Amino acid sequence: MLLLLPPSETKRDGGDPLALSLDALSFPSLRDARQRVLTTTSELAADADAMMRALKLGPRQAAEVDRNRQLWTSPTMPALDRYTGVLYDALDVASLDRAARAYAAEHVAVHSALFGIVGAADPIPAYRLSHDSRLPDLRLKSQWREPIRGVLAGQPGLIVDLRSEGYVELGPAPVRPDSVFLRVVSVDSGGRRRALNHFNKRAKGLFTRALLEARPALETRDDLMAWSADAGFRLELGVERTAAPVELELVA
Repeated sequence: MLLLLPPSETKRDGGDPLALSLDALSFPSLRDARQRVLTTTSELAADADAMMRALKLGPRQAAEVDRNRQLWTSPTMPALDRYTGVLYDALDVASLDRAARAYAAEHVAVHSALFGIVGAADPIPAYRLSHDSRLPDLRLKSQWREPIRGVLAGQPGLIVDLRSEGYVELGPAPVRPDSVFLRVVSVDSGGRRRALNHFNKRAKGLFTRALLEARPALETRDDLMAWSADAGFRLELGVERTAAPVELELVA
């Protein structure tokens, strides 16, 4: 199973003094695309005003430019520790035991606009780049879509996609019975369903943590739904979409 998480705009500072090495990252077929996006981002950061315009940053966010300027030299830490925000606060990586972290290293990946798909334990620096960032002379979608599509198509077994739709556009998951897209919804008293925002992220974090603590052997969509029910999560088949992975709704 591969559990595919979205990133967060907010990152934790610090880490191991060992600098970024592309050879230390999972999914090595993404190396060339990573090199191009990293080079473009770090070079643009030499012009603070241009970088702030590209990232739509305000004056109080100037430190984000420094992060991008120092991508090749700043400290690194495992991707799952690097990200902060609602999803990652609910996941609470720091409190996971060794077995849960080992399971995450094998089964969890994060989709970064800067690095593409990275493993949960991959060492990465702090950075600022989002799926909708606009870099001069480089379109993120054209750089990532086909390489990431290829990586995910070659991934055996169950794929559980928890990404936002913006990141799905940067690299769609394969359309097959064991590839599912998970959407968080609420149901009102009249039975009407609506997508959530803040609670969407929190629900995904709690769902991920439960998986890491239980460490089930999941091979199929039915396995996932059966485990979810036993773990107290209400997971239902969603609306069928043409030429898209099966959609599951996590009712929060």
